[in-house]
Amino acid sequence: MTITIHASFLPHSDADASLAFYRDTLGFEVRNDVGYGGMRWITVGPEGQPGTSIVLHPPAADPGITDEERRVITEMMAKGTYGIVVLASPDVDATFERLQAADAEVVQEPTDQPYGVRDCAFRDPAGNLLRIQQVP
Repeated sequence: MTITIHASFLPHSDADASLAFYRDTLGFEVRNDVGYGGMRWITVGPEGQPGTSIVLHPPAADPGITDEERRVITEMMAKGTYGIVVLASPDVDATFERLQAADAEVVQEPTDQPYGVRDCAFRDPAGNLLRIQQVP
């Protein structure tokens, strides 16, 4: 059996700000941009990796959640404790410098972690945490 990661979902609070961050700051390709009922779902992914995507979605789109759950999600997004994605780069220091120069919100500068990886962290415009690990 072969299983791969095709898409992961992260919420956005401002579609245009998220689009600019993932496209212009991270350099991801825009694969789809769909609007419906005043909401937008934007699919982005790393260039040259068409099988792996992140879908940026409106957190209020799920009809199965309550108003209280929407409130909690919004609060968690604002704190940066709701959505997390781990990305990889062959040179985390150079990636950090590029993102910092683009005014991305820095959470952690490049650090050698005790569990064996070197990584850094940023927040996207919705508050989602992006950890970037160095890979050979």
